[in-house]
Amino acid sequence: MGFALGGPLGALVGALAGHALDRLFAPAPKNAAFSIALVALLAKMAKADGVVVEAEVTAFREVFDIPAEDLAAVARLYDLAKQDTAGFEAYARQVAELFADEPDTREDLLDALFHVAKADHALHPAELVFLAEVGRILGFDGAAYERIEARHVRRPGDPYAVLDLDPGAGDAEVKAHWRALVAAHHPDRIAGRGLPPAAIKLANDRVAALNAAYDAIARQRGLS
Repeated sequence: MGFALGGPLGALVGALAGHALDRLFAPAPKNAAFSIALVALLAKMAKADGVVVEAEVTAFREVFDIPAEDLAAVARLYDLAKQDTAGFEAYARQVAELFADEPDTREDLLDALFHVAKADHALHPAELVFLAEVGRILGFDGAAYERIEARHVRRPGDPYAVLDLDPGAGDAEVKAHWRALVAAHHPDRIAGRGLPPAAIKLANDRVAALNAAYDAIARQRGLS
């Protein structure tokens, strides 16, 4: 698997010789890349704020189904990534290259990082810096990053940022755009891209955020 992936992610897996991860990561190379990158970047994010709380561990288990027999191997991968001299930027760049033609998958990964970071109900400033830089490397700058962040961080004007809409958009445009986004991010479409369960679970959260944003705008405007 390490040879197949190459780069810093491949080196990380190669260092785990003797620790079976096949059941968890080997169904398909891209599935493996997504899963390994998620573990590695979560480890680097934990290092950024200096602490891992139980709520973050629980959130990680929510997006990443780990059979009991594989827990030790994943923990070993996590610890290696945390200690690895390669910076998180190297992991993020490899993911950006592997999924260069799949912006939705790159967005899935960033959503997963936010899901764990906010689990303790407090985003550390170092985590926000980390997430913004990972987002930039993954191709989400400016408004594109703010749209993703708005699903997880409460800021003024959130509903419109979540839907990537100008507050001046007409009622019909708001409704049509919301429906299109919900259709585009539906869990069935994620499953159709062949991604692991971690990404599919996050799609439910994403659709819930889109619906909540539309409901907030609808209440503001008195829409039915």
